[in-house]
Amino acid sequence: MDLTLVAICWGATNPLIKAGAAGLDHISQKYPQPGLHKWYVLPLVLNLSGSVVYYYTLGQSEMSLAVPITNSLTFLFSLFTGLLLGEELGGRDTWLGMALILSGVLICIASKI
Repeated sequence: MDLTLVAICWGATNPLIKAGAAGLDHISQKYPQPGLHKWYVLPLVLNLSGSVVYYYTLGQSEMSLAVPITNSLTFLFSLFTGLLLGEELGGRDTWLGMALILSGVLICIASKI
């Protein structure tokens, strides 16, 4: 369950950070603004909190399960969040890739049971 929470924190915030960072490249380096854009900072903080949970979970989980499950599910949550934000998901190959990722995660879990 903790690994899924980490994947949600990482995956759901990646597209939000990307969207929140739009326009930040126009901020002058010579005269930086005192505060950062909240739509960039809030997802970034949530993303980093996922990292804290991840390192805590690594101490309690089997590495051969923790790393592939978390990284694979992060990719899926990034795709779904991007889809909700209006990004193009891709074609048939993307859906096939998601199905293969889910299959791989299920195989990893089944092999450890």
